[in-house]
Amino acid sequence: MSEQTILDIRHYSKSYGGERRAADDVTLAVHAGDIYGFIGHNGAGKSTTIRAVVGVLDFDEGEIFIDGHSVRDEPVACKQVTAYIPDNPDLYESLTGIQYLNFVADVFGMSGEQREERIGRYADLFQITDALGDLIGSYSHGMKQKVAIISALIHDPKLLVLDEPFVGLDPTATYTLKEIMRELCERGAAVFFSTHVLDVAEKLCNKVAIIKQGRIIFSGSMEELTEGHSLEEAFLEADHA
Repeated sequence: MSEQTILDIRHYSKSYGGERRAADDVTLAVHAGDIYGFIGHNGAGKSTTIRAVVGVLDFDEGEIFIDGHSVRDEPVACKQVTAYIPDNPDLYESLTGIQYLNFVADVFGMSGEQREERIGRYADLFQITDALGDLIGSYSHGMKQKVAIISALIHDPKLLVLDEPFVGLDPTATYTLKEIMRELCERGAAVFFSTHVLDVAEKLCNKVAIIKQGRIIFSGSMEELTEGHSLEEAFLEADHA
């Protein structure tokens, strides 16, 4: 039985102002059940690629498909099954936490029963239930990150895309997010995320891609890359090859 491909990036390229390509012929596939780590130095092309995947950034060449739908030609179908958490979430600070989460639930057409159950469950897991009535503008960075994570999870996405998701999270919230990522993938979803925290990626991911100067220099299983070494050692070796 073949694996279901949730995210399919084919020969994707992006240039800014005709200069060096920020992403150059990027090709990779994320399947149902994958927790796929995307690693590389600052400026390597991670965020550029991620923003193209979620439809925030137009691109010059190639194709990107989510659950069989073209990001370019069928953007709404892609967004219906995708959730995106940027590295610095920009929330509506004049709303309370619960107002914002209900707004997101409205966008996805969720029933009252569905949203109540999921918001309640995730708010309890991230220990912010008591703060949901407060204005988002009064939240710390970590609290805003938790609300952004909950807003991404409530419509039960097939593809969860995260850019440096663990920055600003306390250890308990980091553990909770990792467990949720695993649970999503056990149910047949997929996770694609960038990170600088290589030890987290090593323990969490079954697949990994390394991007350097806009080009993929490795993509495959974690075992294939590390071969008995740590991910940090394997990354440095690949980076200097």
